[in-house]
Amino acid sequence: MTAADPDNDQPPSESSHLPQAPAHKGSVTKSGIVLGPDGKPCRTCNSARDMTNLSRMLTGGGKGKPSALAAAIAPPPAYPSDCPPDVEQLGRSTWTLLHSITATYPETPTQSQKSDMQQFLSILGRVYPCWFCAGDFTTWMKQPENSPKLDTQEDFGRWMCKAHNEVNRKLGKQEFDCNLWRERWKDGWKDGRCD
Repeated sequence: MTAADPDNDQPPSESSHLPQAPAHKGSVTKSGIVLGPDGKPCRTCNSARDMTNLSRMLTGGGKGKPSALAAAIAPPPAYPSDCPPDVEQLGRSTWTLLHSITATYPETPTQSQKSDMQQFLSILGRVYPCWFCAGDFTTWMKQPENSPKLDTQEDFGRWMCKAHNEVNRKLGKQEFDCNLWRERWKDGWKDGRCD
């Protein structure tokens, strides 16, 4: 749901409940580097490994472009912990936040709580630092079968797991068993290791 426009006394349309496109845009180079609106590589849209490989290619370090295999298996550079996050660090932190929100979402939310969560997800798609990621997530949520499921905590937890698995699929990562979302993000594992 979007904020009311004081200059428009019409009720919000159904489309106002859908996530909107992110406010900031950039582009993607042929080599796959995501650029920000300023035309420079976007740190929050690229991995540290991608940025290091780009730097090597631009400076001629490492005698040309590393092979795709070498680039893929090279360990990511070790940046100090007080550096701005790359796309991988930002993504891990965001998923931790989002899954933690689902774990504390009410079992039976009020209409107001559902509306707040819908608005939060919509705003997240507009302000997320990686414009490429935000646009992809927003587009995915706009598909009717992928609209946020907010009627119960269980629905929301499974929906968030489905959303995370969609990203994992795109990145070639292993999918998570959504039947275990409560153990992973709310109650802790049955073997007691989280107690």
